[in-house]
Order: sequence, then structure tokens, then C-alpha cells
Amino acid sequence: MAYKGRYKPKNITKYIGDHTKVIYRSLWERKFMVYCDTTDSVLEWGSEEVVIPYLSPIDGKWHRYYVDFLVRVKTHKNIIETKLIEIKPKKQCVPPKIPEKKTRRFITEVKRWGVNSAKWKYASEFAKQKGWQFVILNEDHLSV
Repeated sequence: MAYKGRYKPKNITKYIGDHTKVIYRSLWERKFMVYCDTTDSVLEWGSEEVVIPYLSPIDGKWHRYYVDFLVRVKTHKNIIETKLIEIKPKKQCVPPKIPEKKTRRFITEVKRWGVNSAKWKYASEFAKQKGWQFVILNEDHLSV
């Protein structure tokens, strides 16, 4: 079951973008929003504020990838780092296993993996060009 909703930042000065239109598409995204909003080392954050064009391997066309989060953090060494953060279920962070019988579900998972891999490749290149980091988080990272 997917959980969606609006998030109202408590520290609106930290939010990059329109703080009245912050949408979460999973409870993991909401949890990360609360973390960004309430953690002092997070200087700024935004949700779906960075758009990266990517070439889909499925249809060969250009699409727009809205990265889940842009975050600027101050490290314990007082270095400011900028990160693009994608939040995905762990099972979508690895290629699908080939089953004995190829089902529709398997075909869907292969397509999803292809699109996600393309998005992440373009996001990594985009971040690297700007001196940023691209990070994928899953439920293991967010359950701590």
C-alpha cells in the first residue's frame, strides 16, 4: 500500500522551493522529510526540486527525472556537502532475479530496473559535474 500526503515543514527557512507544496509518496520519504526538517546539520533541503533529463532505454526518448531530495548538510568537520537523494525500496535497488518462468511481473520489474538505472546514471553524472553526491537510500537506511 502506498502512502501519499502533504508535508508541512516546521522550519520553512530551510526548505528550498515552495514549502506549501511538499508531497511525500511513501512513508520513507515522509520520514526523511522529518529528518531534514528537524536535524540541525541539514542546512537546506528540497523535495523534487531538481529535474534531470534522462534517455529511457525502454522507449529511446528523453524524459524528466525529479530527484526525490536535494540536501545541503554540514559535516562534523564543518564541510558543507550537497547531495541528491533518491529513496527506493531495497528490492528496486538491485536487478530482478531471473525466474524459471518469465511472468508479466518479471517484465515489469525489468523495465523498472532499466528506467531506474538510466535515471541514476544521469543523476550521478549531473551531481558529479556540480561537485555533489548522488545517494540512493532504502528502508535499511531509514529504519535506523
